[in-house]
Amino acid sequence: MTPSARVQAAIELLDQIIEGARNKGAPADRLISAYFKTRRYAGSKDRRAVRDLVYQAIRLCGEVPYDGRSAMLAVATQEEALVPLFDGSAHGPAKIGGGEMAAFIGTAPEWLDKKLAAAGIYGKEAEALLRRAALDIRVNALKANRESIELPENGEPLSAPNALRFPSGTQVEQWSQYREGQIEIQDHASQWVCESFEAQPGETIIDLCAGAGGKALALAAKLGNAASLVACDTDKRRLGNLAPRAARAGAQIDHTVLLDPGREREALAPWLGNSDRVLVDAPCSGSGTWRRSPEGRWRLDPAELKRLTKLQDHVLDIGAELIKPGGTLTFVTCSVLDDEGANRIDAFLARHEGWSVTKPTIPLGRSRGKGLRLTPFHDDTDGFFVANLVSGC
Repeated sequence: MTPSARVQAAIELLDQIIEGARNKGAPADRLISAYFKTRRYAGSKDRRAVRDLVYQAIRLCGEVPYDGRSAMLAVATQEEALVPLFDGSAHGPAKIGGGEMAAFIGTAPEWLDKKLAAAGIYGKEAEALLRRAALDIRVNALKANRESIELPENGEPLSAPNALRFPSGTQVEQWSQYREGQIEIQDHASQWVCESFEAQPGETIIDLCAGAGGKALALAAKLGNAASLVACDTDKRRLGNLAPRAARAGAQIDHTVLLDPGREREALAPWLGNSDRVLVDAPCSGSGTWRRSPEGRWRLDPAELKRLTKLQDHVLDIGAELIKPGGTLTFVTCSVLDDEGANRIDAFLARHEGWSVTKPTIPLGRSRGKGLRLTPFHDDTDGFFVANLVSGC
């Protein structure tokens, strides 16, 4: 592909991604993969160059752009070398016309910018949300040791006891150590959330929104398979991925429970009032992970945020029913918005008498409301909020 053809390909992909964002369609990574499956002439360097242009445009444009061309014109205002590539050639984009407008450059849509500012996320804090993230792994203590494990590349040891950091794009999934379950991909903030989980051997622990089980696997490793772990989720496909992951990692998950939305208590009946600890890694906007999925801010709108906060309250209320007196309910979101962090804790305490809240012991992050928040700017991690709710005795 010529440089001009790469720009045109990026424009075409951005058109699809913008349409997907407006209509809650397929995400960018899936669209990019599908695009190149039908264009076998594009080599690996072409695919990488086009992908980089696409994500550069997504990171740069705060509002959802009008179309892919306006998004690439925004990139061209920052990268002057792109301007001559709008050359009108056979496979390239049309020449830039007089009065053509580039897409809006910014952090997020205006309504979301206001939410971020209200949560103290502006200036350098906001800019850091959109920088490319490094790749963090967790050395699985059930199978390996960070000090002695031999990997194809040397990672940077981080403060979490099993964390190593590698440059973005490192293909760890191709390493034998990954296939053998010696390492897992997990952001440093997420690792610290699991490390701070004050569970003890022999306890019953419910991972209420387990997804594919990343945190459940980390807890199994932390506790040496000495606790009873129950992984639950409403997503059958994601929960189905946990069993092979656990087998690969040597992690013991005692039960996996598929939940029917609105009828969760029926499936969880054996554990109601009998659980020592519950982890609620709640569905959220993912605003703390925009470094990895920057199009997330295009796909979020006020109605979706309201739906998510209502769901977070619902899941917290279910978690509260599972806890025995004196037990702990840990609330986590990969979000930097107060709506999905400090405000949810305040709302929970208003609904539930006799509960108290504590901040987890983590050597990163800063206080936010009654919990703790980690951010890319201050902690060089994904954005996370975490708080421990303690049931009255």
